[in-house]
Amino acid sequence: MEKIPAKKTSILIIYTGGTIGMVHDSKTGSLVPVKFDRIQEVVPELKRFDFIIKTITFNPALDSSNMNPISWIKIARTIERNYNKYDGFVVLHGTDTMSYTASALSYMFENLDKPIVLTGSQLPIGQIRTDGKENLITAVEIAAAKRNGASIVPEVCICFDFKLYRGNRTLKRDAEQFSAFRSVNYPELAVAGIDIKYSPEFIYYPENKGILKVNTDFDDNVVILKMFPGINQNVLNSILNTPGLKGVILETFGSGNAPTSRWLSSCIKKAIKRGIILLNVTQCEGGKVVMGQYQTSLELLNAGVVSGKDMTTEAAITKLMFLLGQGLKPAEIKMYLNKSLRGEISE
Repeated sequence: MEKIPAKKTSILIIYTGGTIGMVHDSKTGSLVPVKFDRIQEVVPELKRFDFIIKTITFNPALDSSNMNPISWIKIARTIERNYNKYDGFVVLHGTDTMSYTASALSYMFENLDKPIVLTGSQLPIGQIRTDGKENLITAVEIAAAKRNGASIVPEVCICFDFKLYRGNRTLKRDAEQFSAFRSVNYPELAVAGIDIKYSPEFIYYPENKGILKVNTDFDDNVVILKMFPGINQNVLNSILNTPGLKGVILETFGSGNAPTSRWLSSCIKKAIKRGIILLNVTQCEGGKVVMGQYQTSLELLNAGVVSGKDMTTEAAITKLMFLLGQGLKPAEIKMYLNKSLRGEISE
């Protein structure tokens, strides 16, 4: 009986913009965008995988500072349209807001069973010392990795500097080092050395596999309000009374603490009575909010502020925008803010 050849693994690379997509023009010496339909000429190592690799390039390419919910939706819809054609997806993205995009995408995809791996670089892929080639090669290998016919990492992830992180657990920690990202409150999903060593105990595998659902509704009537010594009543009032405001990420000190001034507590209580949702996250890179542990957070708890526990600011703001976009009642939104949707929070 004739043996049927194995189906080749297929990967879709989506270039949204960012530093990674730049090479030197041989004529002018300046940096110009890569023609991603010829990415395997720029990174010939990709040919050695023997994968089918296709590319889609955003036009115009976006600096990650210009990313917004419309951009997130464009990425999600691109993946959705091509979902059944490919085994995995690599999204090339600028580093500055990569954690926001990864968090947003994680909420948008329900019943995801294929990898969506975001990566980029600190140096353009056309420079000699670039970190872009290694990041791209590793991201493609992870996006293609399977065990027993199923994807090893069916999550929205960030692959950077030989480490794979759950995307909604990351933050950008350094603008100069190649190790640009950290995941302080959650372990790495994989580490790339001589081999790529996966940690399946930390990877999310849905118990009940369902049909992929992509929800792209966001409400951007939100703000991040960072507590600082000396914050005054006029400033706080002006922010909390912004017309149309629906949600606030309150970045507090330490384990969720804020000044105990009566005017501050009064401002917050009035905002909550008007239906504005306040979510408390810590300014620290690591650790979590434990409201009520100190008197300085007990007032917030009594006022009706929701604990963000160990969520990053990036995961918190995108989650709040996502939940507000679902047309839920305030009580439902508060419930889901305390519940893990895609592994963004430790319950």
